[in-house]
Amino acid sequence: MNETIKYKSIGIIHTPFKHPKGTPIQASGAKETKGKIEVFSDFEKGLKDLNGFSHIILLYHFHLSKKPELLQIPFLDYEPRGVFAMRSPSRPNSIGLSVVRLDKIEKNIIYISDIDIVDGTPLLDIKPFISKFDLRKNTKSGWLDKTATKISATKDDGRFSR
Repeated sequence: MNETIKYKSIGIIHTPFKHPKGTPIQASGAKETKGKIEVFSDFEKGLKDLNGFSHIILLYHFHLSKKPELLQIPFLDYEPRGVFAMRSPSRPNSIGLSVVRLDKIEKNIIYISDIDIVDGTPLLDIKPFISKFDLRKNTKSGWLDKTATKISATKDDGRFSR
């Protein structure tokens, strides 16, 4: 089954990163980087009770990503990998996911930290991060086990955006 699915943006993410090149590729490389989310007024009521969480999960549209390739050479690696074994923005459905720190909410504006997203990115959804449910023990990181510590401080080199 190959059906078309449409999503409506619920807001816009604002960050200091104006271009993909130079943007941290993981939130761990964006420590203390401030940003904010402008949630469209139609969705403001949905923010009720969110301010009690320390972190939130952002689902967004990689609006600047290149045409997807199923095999790509990731950062700090030289071997082509399957796109589903990577977090590349160049994907069949250009959906991104980031966990960020929620600093405060004022009306329809969410102030956040540890942001690794390009300014102007369309927001698709927000979910609360719940450590009791979301953290797992005894996990593996596949091919990334060798380079994961280096990746957290890496910036986008522009390979995956227009």
